Amino acid sequence: MSMIQCISPVDGSVYAERPAMSEQAAREAVSRARQAQKSWARRPLEDRVQLVLKGVTRLNEMTDEVVPELAWMMGRPVRYGGEFRGFNERSNYVASIAADALAPLLVEDSASFERRIEREPHGVVLVIAPWNYPYMTAINTVAPALMAGNTVVIKHAAQTLLVGERMVRAFVEAGVPEDVFQNLFLDHETTGALIADGLFNFINFTGSVEGGRAIERAAAGTFTGIGLELGGKDPGYVMEDADLNAAVDTLMDGATFNSGQCCCGIERIYVHESLYDSFVEKSVAWVSNYKLGNPLEPDTTLGPMAHKRFAKTVREQIAGAVAQGAKALVDPKLFPADDGGAYLAPQVLVDVDHSMEIMREETFGPAVGIMKVKSDDEAIALMNDSKYGLTASLWTQDPERAGRIGREIETGTVFMNRADYLDPALVWTGVKQTGRGGSLSVLGFHNLTRPKSYHLKKVTQ
Repeated sequence: MSMIQCISPVDGSVYAERPAMSEQAAREAVSRARQAQKSWARRPLEDRVQLVLKGVTRLNEMTDEVVPELAWMMGRPVRYGGEFRGFNERSNYVASIAADALAPLLVEDSASFERRIEREPHGVVLVIAPWNYPYMTAINTVAPALMAGNTVVIKHAAQTLLVGERMVRAFVEAGVPEDVFQNLFLDHETTGALIADGLFNFINFTGSVEGGRAIERAAAGTFTGIGLELGGKDPGYVMEDADLNAAVDTLMDGATFNSGQCCCGIERIYVHESLYDSFVEKSVAWVSNYKLGNPLEPDTTLGPMAHKRFAKTVREQIAGAVAQGAKALVDPKLFPADDGGAYLAPQVLVDVDHSMEIMREETFGPAVGIMKVKSDDEAIALMNDSKYGLTASLWTQDPERAGRIGREIETGTVFMNRADYLDPALVWTGVKQTGRGGSLSVLGFHNLTRPKSYHLKKVTQ
């Protein structure tokens, strides 16, 4: 029996471990989910919605356990209180739109015909969730999938091994039937085998590009629906009319919060030449105020990265850029806790260009490169010079200009004067190697259901 382990970034110890399920046990669990799905879907929509919300409430009651668990598992400082704000916001919003999102589309209701399109649940949904925001990314699919009448199987990343277990416990204690929402501890081989045999009706995966490719390869020929949120290299563009202080505050937070381990974190910034020097100076000062340290200590503002191998990638990108002529501006002496392992000081780099990995490849750490630009056209070309496309952050006082530029950017979401945020009323989606499909909003419900047409002829003559 193989074990799945969570190695804590706090001290390198094994924080938690669980035995990987056998393939036979996993198949039996999925079979139970399928058997439970029809009766779950027959429940009134409002009953399903309220049970999900009760599960959310129950999880909130576990705050004292959840917050330090997250610190131990993936390094986020306890001072930030876990993920409950976003978790609750997303759950409450999808609950508020469920009835409208799933309502039939009536085409005709006359004496002769009734014609309508209904939304029908796919069946069994597999959610493969990541470690960086393990609760919020999971709830994006779990909540609307359950509300829509699907049953859900969740497989969480090894780095946040206990999250799926805790979510399911909360929801079951709140009244969701055990077979309707299940957490499975699966290795990659077993997961691939289940997918290849078409045991799921829809799969949502958040993770690496290579992980997404593995999911697609496993599902090839099964015609299983797949939603993928993969890599990112999200840009910020600061125009000459931007609120400089607000741009620095938001973009630096977007680049470094959660040790830079955010799906829509800012990884590269382009600044108009008239503001460039001031922006760089203020950004270095902003980042230098972090206190890197043990995430369980209340005064720590920047914790370790989730694993030392992730920090290694960031260090290699920084070193590679410097070797090619970039300048690292943040003094490492300000961060004595940087141990060469998971604890990593933040960094701001200038004199960077797109020949450097740090401006092309996903960094997913607290380091960001800043480039000077002369025009919107130059900024647009640089923002689009990427194989990824999740969000872009535009800083200007002119909404029309932002909209015009936004239409030229190859991205899933365009922000003006904000960054690193997921609005549950808008579909969360990406382009290029960031993936396909979308979650949340009305469209998220549509992706978790399929249309079914009813053509009812009331007369025979």
